[in-house]
Amino acid sequence: MQIKSYIIEQNISKLDKNINLFFGENLGLKNDFKKKLKNLNIKEKIIRLNQDDILNNNLLISEINNVSLFNEKKIFFIENVNDKILDLIIDVEKIISEQKIYLFSDILEKKSKLRTYFEKSESCSLIACYEDNEITIRQIIETRLSGFEGLNQQNKNIIFDNCNMNRVKLNNELDKIITLFNDRKIETERLEKLLDTRINDNFNDIKDQALLGNSKKTNDLLSTTVIEPEKNMLYLNMINQRLNKLLDINKIEGANLEMKINKLKPPIFWKDKKNFIDQAKKWDNKKIKNLIKKTYGIEMILKSNGLINKECLIKKFIVDVCYLANA
Repeated sequence: MQIKSYIIEQNISKLDKNINLFFGENLGLKNDFKKKLKNLNIKEKIIRLNQDDILNNNLLISEINNVSLFNEKKIFFIENVNDKILDLIIDVEKIISEQKIYLFSDILEKKSKLRTYFEKSESCSLIACYEDNEITIRQIIETRLSGFEGLNQQNKNIIFDNCNMNRVKLNNELDKIITLFNDRKIETERLEKLLDTRINDNFNDIKDQALLGNSKKTNDLLSTTVIEPEKNMLYLNMINQRLNKLLDINKIEGANLEMKINKLKPPIFWKDKKNFIDQAKKWDNKKIKNLIKKTYGIEMILKSNGLINKECLIKKFIVDVCYLANA
């Protein structure tokens, strides 16, 4: 049974089948659905799997049959599926009851056996995630920034032009805007600076070198880069995003870092892959969680102490990051 994606976007609870397949090229839309599903099932146990990890064993069927003593409902997210998983899905369909399975795939051709099966099935749902158009992108901007002062046509156009019809990039930019304009008042000049990739790339370089533990390059960049006090929360957010990505990579089983990185969604940009691999070698879960605590501590100081020298505080924090990377 095929359901239009906009219907599910408006009300995720309409997705009432036990087995559901999301397919298509719109990674941002699929990520949005995952967030909505996690919020809908916030009290349930979410199990993340990859097709390659379950085809050669009975892990999925074992998990379904293994009913919790506490009647804990299980929600399965299975990534990177294709026609190879169809036989397993047919077997699972016979035994599944309370559990929910959400499958995520890239583009599936019309002749795909998996796609055809879900289209004809009355007990499974199929949701196509096609690329966004101008209307959907502008709707997202208006929805996420609802209630912000200064969201005029000019500022909407600045945001729209910057995302290049890419929902993943759009959501990243909207996160920045919500973080920076915490007074919910958007100013055009500050918005243009915020979305200027050249400025953001400068701090990305500092962040990367600090997380790599490269003290010389970190100090050189800190001495030549303008740290804007009004962007301090954005800087912390950029560091936390990378730390959470490093936590994600540590959750994936396997010894080959490059293969694990290839399984990440959204993927690591190819230009950033080498830095990410080198950072992953330096940061274990204990160090990552320790640094995340420090970022929260810095955030509380920034919010509660208006007299502190914010530029010095952030620079000192960057130096601490570099030191901890080598600890």
